[in-house]
Amino acid sequence: MRKRQLCNRTGCGEPGFAVESGENSPHSKNKARLWALVALFSTCGAGGGLEAFVGMNRMDRLVAMVMHLQGRRVVRAEDFAERYGISLRTVYRDIVALGEAGVPVVGEAGVGYALVKGYHLPPVMLTAEEAGALFTGGELAKKFTDGSLDAAVDGALNKLRAVLPADRKDHLEHLARGTVIAGAPGCSSVGADGSSGPAWLAEVQQAVARRCVLALAYRARDQQAETAREVEPLGVVFYGGNWYLVAWCRLRKDLRHFRVDRIQNLERRSETFGTREDFSLSRHIEDYARQGESFPAKIWLAREVQERGRAESYATLVPEKERDGGTEFSLLTWSYEWLARWILSFGAQAEALEPAALRASVFAHAEAVAARHRPGPERS
Repeated sequence: MRKRQLCNRTGCGEPGFAVESGENSPHSKNKARLWALVALFSTCGAGGGLEAFVGMNRMDRLVAMVMHLQGRRVVRAEDFAERYGISLRTVYRDIVALGEAGVPVVGEAGVGYALVKGYHLPPVMLTAEEAGALFTGGELAKKFTDGSLDAAVDGALNKLRAVLPADRKDHLEHLARGTVIAGAPGCSSVGADGSSGPAWLAEVQQAVARRCVLALAYRARDQQAETAREVEPLGVVFYGGNWYLVAWCRLRKDLRHFRVDRIQNLERRSETFGTREDFSLSRHIEDYARQGESFPAKIWLAREVQERGRAESYATLVPEKERDGGTEFSLLTWSYEWLARWILSFGAQAEALEPAALRASVFAHAEAVAARHRPGPERS
């Protein structure tokens, strides 16, 4: 006995149409092949993962599309086309094929596609490489965040270990013992007395996701006094070794960046705010980087410290000429004062060349350091 199943193509601007399905229908073979592949993904993992999308065969792509839909509320046809390197027409054909295979995909013109609520694929087993990638990401998150995410990361990694088969658990344990994340630790707030303050990153992320207004007590750079701010959080970004909240500041009536470790107190209000349709976080960060005030400078670095210099400099070091066992570099800086202190950290292996104001700042700081270390009675 056959039944008629509606395969809705409203997401591609075409009317829905009926497709006959059943044990003897011409579509049952595709359905069986799709679910066999789903079973393979569920028990063995996706081989090298789902990253090599371009050029993948159609059955692999159909399963990948279902998994992509399962992890998101709505997906546009254009996003599918870009992700898998296919045309929009091919996307529409693939959506129809999923419907024929019994996958309940619904679409709405101008919005996108979604799975019917409650529909799930069987759990997908991770490969050893995928599990290792998640472990490494979790360890990096603990190292380079402020500690507010540690419990969540540990919980997620424990759940990951719990569902892995014995051989992949062993692989993960070997990886854990053989991995050390060295470098700068995650940032935490510092109180006025120099003590560690509370960690706010997780709370800030929740406010961004839920569009909740935040009340902040914030201390800006080189200021001891706190200011009260009421902000609409729009995004969280990591740059220059620190986490920043990008938000609409109701006090300044403009977009502002708040360094998360400078937040002294935070309260999440019950008030929510609407979506800013004209705001794009990625576009804002690009514009912010282009518009930031900067000043030209020229420095000399000895050859043996140039690798460290490139790693630490927030600006690109452009080599100009080699001399005296080192290289002269030009760069743009946001602060001659900051650059002077950074140059001093290299000792005699670095020199400020231009402008004169930078050289004077380095000299003044060097004199202060020399005065503090002048030979004399030992300090108790």
